[in-house]
Amino acid sequence: MAPYPSSSVQAARHALAERLRELRLDAGMSGRDMARETGWQPSKVSRVETGRTAPSDDDIKVWCRACNADGHAADLIAANRTAESMYVQWRRLQRSGLRRLQESRVPLYERTKTFRVYSSTVVPGLLQTPEYATALLSSVTRFHGTPDDVNDAVAARVARSEIVRRGGHTFAVLVEESVLRHVIGGADTMAGQLGHLLSVMALPSVSLGVIPAGVPREMWTLETFNVFDEDRVHVELLTAAVTVTEPGEVAQYAAAFAAMAQLAVRGPAARALLTGAIDALG
Repeated sequence: MAPYPSSSVQAARHALAERLRELRLDAGMSGRDMARETGWQPSKVSRVETGRTAPSDDDIKVWCRACNADGHAADLIAANRTAESMYVQWRRLQRSGLRRLQESRVPLYERTKTFRVYSSTVVPGLLQTPEYATALLSSVTRFHGTPDDVNDAVAARVARSEIVRRGGHTFAVLVEESVLRHVIGGADTMAGQLGHLLSVMALPSVSLGVIPAGVPREMWTLETFNVFDEDRVHVELLTAAVTVTEPGEVAQYAAAFAAMAQLAVRGPAARALLTGAIDALG
């Protein structure tokens, strides 16, 4: 199993593995004893105990039964599912289409007061035009082979984005300048999207910063992430979504956002980068 891209996920996996190992030791069993009792290969026992293989619910039940510790199975299965929920493959999230994925996040967005969004790839969803969102989600659907409900998904994303214009929320958004230059959906769609960014910059709830290409930096380019208040971070990878809730790691993302913010330009300088990107579209 490939290493998880979040230390909190990995920590949860290793904590579960350590609890299983302790059950084996408390039962006075060696690794080979466990393999014999479970009917597994010794290598599987080793992988489970070191966190390299995530056990299934049935694996945990079999392990606890072998250790005469059935009473621990329910708690261990719950811990296993919590670790699993931190790292979820996009294919699973998108299995029933993209609309439900958009709608599933509405409660989180409604209760969040302060949004901090960093993107090194595309314009953040909350600031996307319908045309840009259609082009982007169509590409996502084709690449991941998910059900095509793009029109409904775009409508759900646009509806969710209305939160930007309501009171009670603030949005600090940072994008790399390259985001402005990646042409999604053609020149007309991209020009409309960049024009929309120029307009939302005027909203009192929105602070939009652009990190210029070529600026000297100590903070390297990161994966796209969203910080929701001080409670959680969503990290977007090609194949998966990672949810970070461990306070120390949330603080690290907040610190990374603050470091990125020091590199960004705002106001007239950001507008100049946006208009320059529009002009480059011809």
